[in-house]
Amino acid sequence: MTSPYDAKPWLPHYDEKVPRTLDIPSHTIHHFLEESARLHPGHTAVIFRGKEISYAELDAMANAVAAALARDGFRKGDRAVIYMPNTPQFVILYFGIMKAGGIVIATNPLYTPRELEHQLVDCGAETVFVLSLYYDTLKKVQQTGKTKVKRIIVTNIKEYLPAHLRLLFTLLKEKKEGHRVTLQMGDVWLQDFLAAGKGAPRPGVDISPDDVALLQYTGGTTGLSKGAVGLHRNVVANVYMAQAWLTGIVEPQREVCQLALPMFHVYGMIGGLLLTVALTGTLVLIANPRDQEDVLGSINKYKPTLFPGVPTMYVAINNNPDVAAGKYDIKSIRVCLSGAAPLLQETKERFEALTGGKLVEAYGLSESFVATHANPIKGLNKPGSIGMPLPNVEVRVVDPEDGSKEMGLNEVGEMIIKSPTIMKGYWQMPTETANTLRDGWLYTGDIVRMDEDGYFYIEDRKKDMIIAGGFNIYPREVEEVLAQHPAVLEVAVAGVQDPKRGETVKAWIVKRPGDNTTAEQIVEWSKGQLAAYKYPRQIEFIDELPKTIVGKVLKRELIRMEKEKAGKK
Repeated sequence: MTSPYDAKPWLPHYDEKVPRTLDIPSHTIHHFLEESARLHPGHTAVIFRGKEISYAELDAMANAVAAALARDGFRKGDRAVIYMPNTPQFVILYFGIMKAGGIVIATNPLYTPRELEHQLVDCGAETVFVLSLYYDTLKKVQQTGKTKVKRIIVTNIKEYLPAHLRLLFTLLKEKKEGHRVTLQMGDVWLQDFLAAGKGAPRPGVDISPDDVALLQYTGGTTGLSKGAVGLHRNVVANVYMAQAWLTGIVEPQREVCQLALPMFHVYGMIGGLLLTVALTGTLVLIANPRDQEDVLGSINKYKPTLFPGVPTMYVAINNNPDVAAGKYDIKSIRVCLSGAAPLLQETKERFEALTGGKLVEAYGLSESFVATHANPIKGLNKPGSIGMPLPNVEVRVVDPEDGSKEMGLNEVGEMIIKSPTIMKGYWQMPTETANTLRDGWLYTGDIVRMDEDGYFYIEDRKKDMIIAGGFNIYPREVEEVLAQHPAVLEVAVAGVQDPKRGETVKAWIVKRPGDNTTAEQIVEWSKGQLAAYKYPRQIEFIDELPKTIVGKVLKRELIRMEKEKAGKK
């Protein structure tokens, strides 16, 4: 019997000019920058708060980073952490580390010291590039003695601001907002570090497409953050696959991509930064995606054609009264790929009406660097669907219990994927790697179905994962933190519906006998232990957690009770 997946029913529904298969060139990630700088040196690569950097300038600064690293003893295969939001420095350092043969670890600046420490210990990096705003947090972690960090290079956000904004920032914001710091012995400022590499020859490192380029940290069902190992060829393949999906839609040297998605996330890194550089486009960087004035003002000023994001970003624009009043012109936007959370049909339709562009839902994972599915840009978008596999992606839906028996059309099972973008494995986690990668297939843990046209629909998320405001949150991690509070005897965490965040984190807690701690006190305590998007917004004290006969907490029962309560309101 022919497999419905071998038949690839999605191919007839590709947009007209999208290739059914793709020959992917073999080269490194930084080749994208070098080619754009060689062919179009004067073209604007990056705009940040009005400051423009050309491709020639960007490539030269990345070369200086590579030379300075080599001069300081950095070697091929060494890991280097970038600990900052979307800034020109991030882009410069990203390519500079790769040109030196290094492995990039892009870290979420919202991490608490506990979360940062785990990642630094796990990756074993000796080098960290940090924004001055987060310098004190990094030093606290370094001083525990648990990490290998010995080389800290610090940058101030004002270094790549236009002259007039730099002056205003120095006078009005730098000290007040915590950007002004005094470096401790041994740490250096980025501009001094670059001066050492400026004009020096680029290190003669032989970098292959099969070398490791990234450790992309993702959450895990165990609560431990795992580093997905990405080879240069994995990431390069996804860039070409994304370009292919946009065939006939985008044009080299003509696209402007506004990137409010954080580049420390694989979606922003590949679907924003690298796709734009590969197209020799212009990247408009937004440091804080919640700063609506910056987001909308930049759209109004720079006229971006591409605006990748998550549903909460589009909802915020849809509901902004200044947009409704016509204060901002956002009709330059032609294409938006939405990921990380379900895109509601109402959100899609309202945003498309406001911009005249296309907003389509896509799907990807850190382990696949990044996109594997998308809805067609011009063709049929089915409500609730993540779309269809991109060129060169194979997909099966299998029985989630045995992992091999194929499910039929519209039958629900676990999605497994084979693609040139799939990670090499998890960093120093052979058991997790073996569980996730089997015979060349990535077992996603997502429960899906495929319809007769080859469109896929997610029926359930990985295990109990919560998606709040576009961020993935793993309940086990939150539970482990809350369990450390002296008032907590038992705890269970799950996602509950929230009108603004899609889902939000709720904790059900059995308190120790006689304890008088309030829910508000536990929430406040958790803010110091978890990143802002992770801490529980709701606490409910409960006498006993519902459990199976073997003692496993029945979270579905807690969620059922929550829905029942909501229905009675």
